Amino acid sequence: MSAPAGSKPTSTEGDFEGPENRFDRIRSRVGAYAVLPLMALALFWPGDLTLAQRGMLAVLAFVILLWICETIPIAATALIGIALLVLLGVGSPSEVFGGFGSPTVFLVIGAFLLARAMTVHGLDRRFALRVLSLPGVGNSTYRTALAFGVVAMLLATLVSASATAAMLLPIGVGVVRTVGDLIQERNPEVSGHRTRFSCMLMLAIAYGAGVGSVLTPITGIANVIGRGAVEEMTGYQIPLFDWLAMSGPYVLALGVVMFTALVLLNRPETRHIPGGQEHFRAAHRELGGMSRGERNVLWIFAGTVTLWVVPSLLETLGVVAPDTVLAAVLDRLNEGAVVVAAAGLLFFLPAGSGERTLSWPDAAKIDWGTVVLVGVGLTIGRMMSETGLADSFGAAVADLTGVQSTVLLCLVAVVLGMAISETTSNTASVGIIVPIVIPIAVAIGVDPLIPAMAAIFGGNAGAMLPVSTPPNAIVYGSGYVPMIRMIRTGIVADLATVPLILLATVGIGSMIGLALP
Repeated sequence: MSAPAGSKPTSTEGDFEGPENRFDRIRSRVGAYAVLPLMALALFWPGDLTLAQRGMLAVLAFVILLWICETIPIAATALIGIALLVLLGVGSPSEVFGGFGSPTVFLVIGAFLLARAMTVHGLDRRFALRVLSLPGVGNSTYRTALAFGVVAMLLATLVSASATAAMLLPIGVGVVRTVGDLIQERNPEVSGHRTRFSCMLMLAIAYGAGVGSVLTPITGIANVIGRGAVEEMTGYQIPLFDWLAMSGPYVLALGVVMFTALVLLNRPETRHIPGGQEHFRAAHRELGGMSRGERNVLWIFAGTVTLWVVPSLLETLGVVAPDTVLAAVLDRLNEGAVVVAAAGLLFFLPAGSGERTLSWPDAAKIDWGTVVLVGVGLTIGRMMSETGLADSFGAAVADLTGVQSTVLLCLVAVVLGMAISETTSNTASVGIIVPIVIPIAVAIGVDPLIPAMAAIFGGNAGAMLPVSTPPNAIVYGSGYVPMIRMIRTGIVADLATVPLILLATVGIGSMIGLALP
């Protein structure tokens, strides 16, 4: 499964560690030394704020600063933050801790259980090797890198982006070493296996996983947090089909842009991989036939997706009459309830040899830190609304910046979300930006849904640094991606991403009429 929120693997090559470690140490110390003065400033900020609003502002300062600086793990910051909401009188314990009863929290738990079952039985690896074994893929460096990127995109719509990158990494390392030997034979000056091809392949994994995770509001944790914050602050859940209408074209276009940037800035030393096709096919054959556990997981996953999609599809087509039994049944098919119930079946279904498809020791290994982060993120958004701080903050920012239109607000949301995501995780970035953008939209009199989507997409888009996304950190930890190449490629990708997000959210969002009812 995904790495704990805020964690980063260490590099396998010592000369890669220095710059990142120095940056992390400085960032961590800034958070440690500045957090108390910043909270005190928030508590005693001059202005007409209630005690609850001042407490909320102090907690917001605490959480945002430590999420960005990662002085302590992001999940730990979230836990302390939610306790401070009670201690500073922002809300009662039942109001604050009630956020963990949100359907969104259980949606994350159920999705993590399904993803864990896929990993336990190797269904994700089988899928990856099957695609990489397709004719014409493995014998070309360009097609191999493209295949890894496409596989990462597809897998990231099923399991988390970090789990996708972690699963594909060892497969990619094997390919990099094989091709690296060939490149060294032809280019003796090349040091080790750190080649332009290795960089292109590793970044294809990271960028593919990041791009694919945006496609649905369910798999990407940042998406879940953003969508949940919208629901908590507006009372409206962005429909699945509206999300897909914007994210589908965006993901396809972004995938093309990302791969183009990879090829132009990391052109491989050779085009041909002798024996590459056979390598992937042999690895796929070694898996043998699909096990009973794999089949169980596949059927449960397919059933879950069907129950997620059918209600939205029928509602969109208008084929279900209101006040009927079918309408009542469809209304109860909440995404969180469906996935938890479906994942629960995995504990019943036998997988052979007296084992169940999913055991509790395996299930307990899901990323509970991210579950905590989701619950706290939803709580912060709701408490900002209930204390009135969101309205006050939105009006103040709108007056200060002069933002008066949907397009300009979306641009600000994208740039700000992208900038924050470059220095902290995308989940934290979205958790910071969405609760800020919504009240600004309300203050200037525009519908908040499109700016919120721009903030979610922007918060997912950071690509320059290892700390920008978990997949970036994972592939950087392999030692095959020089920092300067990641930064250079990421800058180009970021610049190209901004207009794509605006086209997807403002353009398509306006066309489909995305707005509060």
